[in-house]
Amino acid sequence: MDWPVGAKKQQAAVPPTQVLSEFLAAIRYEDLPQDVVARTEELFLDWFASALAGKGARPVRVLEKFAAQMGPASGPAEVLTSRKRTSSLFAALVNGAASHVVEQDDIHNGAVLHPGAVVFPAVLAAAQETGASGKEFIAAAVAGYEAGIRIGEFLGRSHYKVFHTTGTAGTLAAAAGAARLLHLDARRLQHALGSAGTQAAGLWEFLRDAADSKQLHTGKAAADGLLAAYVARDGFTGARRILEGEQGVAAGMSSDAEPGKLTDGLGSRWALPETSFKYHASCRHTHPAADSLLELMREHKLKAEDVAAVTAHVHQGAIDVLGPITDPQTIHQSKFSMGFVLALIGNYGRAGLADFTDEALRNPNLRAFQDKVKMVLDPEIDSAYPGRWMGWVTVQTYDGRQLEKHVTSPKGDPDNALTREELQEKALRLAAYADGATDAEMEKVIVRIWRLRDEANVRDFFSANGS
Repeated sequence: MDWPVGAKKQQAAVPPTQVLSEFLAAIRYEDLPQDVVARTEELFLDWFASALAGKGARPVRVLEKFAAQMGPASGPAEVLTSRKRTSSLFAALVNGAASHVVEQDDIHNGAVLHPGAVVFPAVLAAAQETGASGKEFIAAAVAGYEAGIRIGEFLGRSHYKVFHTTGTAGTLAAAAGAARLLHLDARRLQHALGSAGTQAAGLWEFLRDAADSKQLHTGKAAADGLLAAYVARDGFTGARRILEGEQGVAAGMSSDAEPGKLTDGLGSRWALPETSFKYHASCRHTHPAADSLLELMREHKLKAEDVAAVTAHVHQGAIDVLGPITDPQTIHQSKFSMGFVLALIGNYGRAGLADFTDEALRNPNLRAFQDKVKMVLDPEIDSAYPGRWMGWVTVQTYDGRQLEKHVTSPKGDPDNALTREELQEKALRLAAYADGATDAEMEKVIVRIWRLRDEANVRDFFSANGS
């Protein structure tokens, strides 16, 4: 891309939101490195299968019912869980919610953001409505990821303590992706960000009540971002300095925002390939400790009954999010319980989709192991976060040994990435989990996504009758 050269001359004088908007509007498929294109296809498959795994979940059924009551009975966009067609707005809402149910969607460490769950629902809905090609879809998805990741990084650690970044920064990410899909110029894309930012929301308080808000965060972020882009296309204006303005997003939601994060490395540093895939079916904050415990128990050939106590040395963000969950009462809460996740690792050597069940919550062996786990803040791990999510566990055994294990890159991080074969296997597991799609259907989906860049459009992954 030639854009960054001129941008360097004007960044000092031009507001960061404008600089970012100009970059996003200028993204073209032809300018994207091939590794960025390939990773976008991989992330799309991972998101697609995650959405299917949300089929039948109560929050998704509620939103499907809402879409059926409030939206059209047919339309250009697919609701992946129900195989029904509706408007792009309602498809983005339901697909966004569904893809965040089983905690297997992607995450960017530095931004502490789940970009796929908000970007792909919005961009897919807009692409199916407009008939956009696979190349246009990829460019738009990249724009959404680049925007969301930089905005998440900009908002800083203070933001995440109270706000679910995927709901807040995710709304702007969805808007950027949809705006790029609609070929908005920089001025209108900036207005789309303004309208998205003024709608951005998502509070962590829901975790204490095991409430359904996390699915609302992603669904509404995708739908509200789509809304912001479409109305901007037709002349609706938004705040031009929505991010850094005196009464903008950072002013209300952050005490350590860094405006330079919005524009640093635009066009030279591509943030999308930095995104991590999730291996365990739980909150990402549990993964470093889970990987550490898994390796330790394999290395020392330990069994659950050998373990007297486990200490997970963690960053502050893990304590903020996981700390309130001391006695998980629902499957979703158990995915945010360090003790319960490590209990699964200790007893089964895994924390997969099928392991988080109501029966598991009542399992006395798991509960006993859970009670042996505690989290402690570690300064070294905390200083590396959020750039790196490192793991360290110490284990006290009943025979008097004290063992420890460090992990610097959890499974799924860019430098410990899942292969395409592993991603395909994961996608098949996700699709089968709630009968979202048959293996035969998913094989066709996988073939199509691996050649996404050559697809004439991204419509009709499934037929309307589910056949």
